[in-house]
Amino acid sequence: MRLPSEHAPDARIAGLLLPWYDRHARELPWRLGPERAVEGERADPYRVWLSEIMLQQTTVAAVKSYFARFTERWPSVEALAAAQDGEVMSAWAGLGYYARARNLLACARVVAGERGGLFPTSAEGLRALPGIGDYTSAAIAAIAFGERVAVVDGNVERVTTRLHAIETPLPAGRPFVRHHVDAMTPADRPGDFAQAMMDLGATICTPRKPACVICPIAEPCRARAEGRQETFPVKVKKAAKPSRIGAAFVALRRGDGAVLLRKRPSTGMLGGMSEPPTTAWSARADGATGEDAAPFPADWRLVGEVRHGFTHFDLTLEVWRAVVMEVPDTSGWWAPADALDAEALPTLMRKAIETALAA
Repeated sequence: MRLPSEHAPDARIAGLLLPWYDRHARELPWRLGPERAVEGERADPYRVWLSEIMLQQTTVAAVKSYFARFTERWPSVEALAAAQDGEVMSAWAGLGYYARARNLLACARVVAGERGGLFPTSAEGLRALPGIGDYTSAAIAAIAFGERVAVVDGNVERVTTRLHAIETPLPAGRPFVRHHVDAMTPADRPGDFAQAMMDLGATICTPRKPACVICPIAEPCRARAEGRQETFPVKVKKAAKPSRIGAAFVALRRGDGAVLLRKRPSTGMLGGMSEPPTTAWSARADGATGEDAAPFPADWRLVGEVRHGFTHFDLTLEVWRAVVMEVPDTSGWWAPADALDAEALPTLMRKAIETALAA
């Protein structure tokens, strides 16, 4: 399959989809709403950017509460840029993919410092900022600045591959998806069109049992006409994820039950986050296990294990527990057990600590 040499305009889809969006748009805390967009009002670039970074590889339901807390605590890009790294990592804890939080701060500081608080208004300019790739730059440019640019996320891919019956498996088929999305995107209300496509994929053109009977673009949809809706998008079968092992050593201070924590290296898996001492596991190699791998001598007791799935591998950590008076390693700190919510602990490490505390 070859891409056409020119993008033929296709105004039919926007003509069908935008009226549906005007009636059925999801109410989301970062969204302006179609009625205000029609009146010419623009969404706040800061809120659009923040939501798009949070939504990378995360669900809308998971993001809503984080977005509310972030915007209440840091209502502008300047406020976020002035935040301490640890504050932001702690507020992000549990949302996953922690490199996004580091890039979030880096981007905020570039925009607040070098650009006087103003985001670039084009997808090309936005791509130059830390943590902003092709999809995110297009989404911000279309939604916040009205640039006519193809916005393609997973929902849009699914809608488009079904609409045009794109047989080329993903990811090889993505250039064809982008071609069709570009052809469908109108010059007027490109941001609303992008959000309408996302909403359609999230609520009607779902991965399983799409509700074609109420779909606003059912008539021109080739997959529906052929009865092959769930065939698309065609995907190359993924290889099985490798499994890795390691160990976590949760030390509790005798007397008050405080938990010994340390900070992980700023780069790599869970970079800059807090943890009880763990062995050197990674996506490519197992970490040491067993009592001999403990960071210091103590009466260590194996109390269970925790499992966590990362994008490219699954991890199982043994959880060891010890009650101690003091430790020889001074690079960490004691965190009160009733104040752990304030620590920048990723979900995996919270699981390990909870397992130890329950033993």
